[in-house]
Amino acid sequence: MSDIKLKKGYDIKLEGEAPSEFISCDAPKKFAIKPTDFPGLKPKLLVAVGDEVLIGSPLFHEKGNEDLLFTSPVAGKVIAVNRGARRKILSIVVEDNGSGERHELKSLQKDVDAMGSKEVLAAIMESGLLPMIKRRPFARIANPDKLPRDIFITALNTAPLAPKTSLLANNNEEAMIAGINALAKLTQGRVHITFAKADAGMGEVIKDANCLVHTVSGVHPAGNVGVHIHHIAPIKDRNDVVWTLDLQALIFIGRLFQTGKLDLSTIVAVAGSAAIKRGYVKTTVGASIDAIVGTKYDETVRIISGDVLTGTQESMDGFVGITDNLVTIIPEAVEPNFFMTKGWASPGFGAESFWRIFAGKFLKPSKGYVKDTRLGGGARNFVATGVYDQVLPMDLYPAFLTKSIIYRDIEEMEGLGIYEVAEEDFALCEYICPSKVEFQTILRDGLTYVETEG
Repeated sequence: MSDIKLKKGYDIKLEGEAPSEFISCDAPKKFAIKPTDFPGLKPKLLVAVGDEVLIGSPLFHEKGNEDLLFTSPVAGKVIAVNRGARRKILSIVVEDNGSGERHELKSLQKDVDAMGSKEVLAAIMESGLLPMIKRRPFARIANPDKLPRDIFITALNTAPLAPKTSLLANNNEEAMIAGINALAKLTQGRVHITFAKADAGMGEVIKDANCLVHTVSGVHPAGNVGVHIHHIAPIKDRNDVVWTLDLQALIFIGRLFQTGKLDLSTIVAVAGSAAIKRGYVKTTVGASIDAIVGTKYDETVRIISGDVLTGTQESMDGFVGITDNLVTIIPEAVEPNFFMTKGWASPGFGAESFWRIFAGKFLKPSKGYVKDTRLGGGARNFVATGVYDQVLPMDLYPAFLTKSIIYRDIEEMEGLGIYEVAEEDFALCEYICPSKVEFQTILRDGLTYVETEG
């Protein structure tokens, strides 16, 4: 076991943390899988509106790869295929019929201990769970044709208002062990699992699993898997492949090999200063937002599937992302602030900022800050202040890497460590940026460019 102590980073203390209790809500009737949750994915539909599907029935696969399946989380009828510009598929919606019938998985025919790497991988792919595993570099869906050097599982989340790991893992310890042992068959290296230092006791629960347990202490982004990889076994080049997944995906994989059945029941936290009903909801992957939040919201709030730094904006008729276990609700900025009262020239009591420009930086509210969706400034020329290094606990230079992406210098991008990072690692740089540079969008553009042209 190793203990990683991080000093760089920044915690955004927001009001509206979900209390550690489960709340009741109307059982969702609609569930969706969204291809847009996966950068670069080109889906090919396998179903049409009106088709009946079972839990685990294939809904679509990646174009050109029929084995990379995306499956239904519930049994019922396909009621919509929502499309956007140029007929881009946004979501496939299934109405749950409550039967719980499951599609038969042909790949799972013996005990996991007797299965080889090819058989384990085939079962994960047939169940539709492979898309929940990402590969580094490039932070895309794991490529089954190239098994990883190591596998990293992150069992902590330090993002604003993130759900508690202890609640997500509750009563799933045996599934975690089964999932780790199955994943260990897919690498010649090691499976690494990382907990928060405060949750070190959870590592004892899985001490018999085939993995190395690590603990991390520090502020956000201490929970980012890219940070863990950097400090445990860094990525050397584009061919040095590791796979990553979160605690939720690990539990799903563990259940699959425990029971031989696909079980996508999960827990979603509802949080945020504008959330009327906060807490944890027991549901299934891809549930409808309206059922999860339990209250009707209007345009004065913003609903986010995920956290405020990396999540996706959704409407009341939207759906929780299949890799998300948090719905954040914050005030929407619908009217401008007068600059003398609540704007840039105000004392800023109760205002939150990384910079020491508001009184709220020193007089911190006990419950956290109430933040809305204002940018807090306008876009301007990129000012290299060196401050970005203070929020990234990696031996990288985010400002220089971002500039190299902008002027398309692949050799320089590689030298500056583009293979080690994903959007979430640059989210805080974007948050504190005085120039309002869209670090995450630029980084994804750079990753795509290097992957295709490098």
